[in-house]
Amino acid sequence: MKIGAIADSFRKPLCEAIKQISALKLSGVQMYADNANLNIGMTATQIKEIGKMIDGEGIKVSALCGDIGCDMYYTKDRAAIDKEKRIMEIAQELGTNIVTTHIGVVPNDRNCRQYESMHEVCRELAEFADSVNGHFAVETGPEKADLLKEFLDGLNSTGVSVNLDPANLVMCAGDDPVKAVHTLKDYIVHTHAKDGIQLKQVDTRTLYCARYYDLPQGDWKSSIAEKPLGKGNVDWDNYLKALKDIGYTGYLIIERECGDTPAKDIAAAADFLREKLFGL
Repeated sequence: MKIGAIADSFRKPLCEAIKQISALKLSGVQMYADNANLNIGMTATQIKEIGKMIDGEGIKVSALCGDIGCDMYYTKDRAAIDKEKRIMEIAQELGTNIVTTHIGVVPNDRNCRQYESMHEVCRELAEFADSVNGHFAVETGPEKADLLKEFLDGLNSTGVSVNLDPANLVMCAGDDPVKAVHTLKDYIVHTHAKDGIQLKQVDTRTLYCARYYDLPQGDWKSSIAEKPLGKGNVDWDNYLKALKDIGYTGYLIIERECGDTPAKDIAAAADFLREKLFGL
């Protein structure tokens, strides 16, 4: 397995974040693809320049983050769907075939309108990804792994696959990341390295997509807490062993969404993962 980081987690301009990733001797970077640093309005030349800058630091792009909101999966918004497809094209221009995203919350009821619309949009994205040998990787967390697998099985494709975030599984769904690795083993193409705790059980629909279910908006801050790597409830020894057991050789991408010293936290996370993986 390889270790990298999300550039945006450093809260610095992209070029500075890439240099910090290089200084930490990490081999991969994931970037958001819907901001001033990288977006669908850029020319091919501008995108190429970003790629040259990253290559110049000896780093590979592990994936782009194409998380442009869950709305498109419920509303079937044509402009947003086409935007997601364009992000996949940009990803390939930068040397990766993975775009990570959130799709909302997979309902338990397969006969409800939300399930139907989510399935329709994901089916279209899966077909597009298959046509370019790519993957739209759904980030875990809003629902338990068993339910997500059932949804993905219904697409009959790995064009829509999984970005396994163990912390989100713990914090949001109250699920076991170790078990989730084995449940979702046929779909995992990318992983986030993050840790956290669940402060209270909550209906995740209130956190991700309350208005589509006519529910009150949930409170993230009182429901979950992100922690430094190794300080939360993810069982890292058995989680990493499970990834090895299924033959995963891709990236562990460090994500740090809170805290006042992200660069320091990412450096500590990198050391933590190196020790766990390589005994360094």
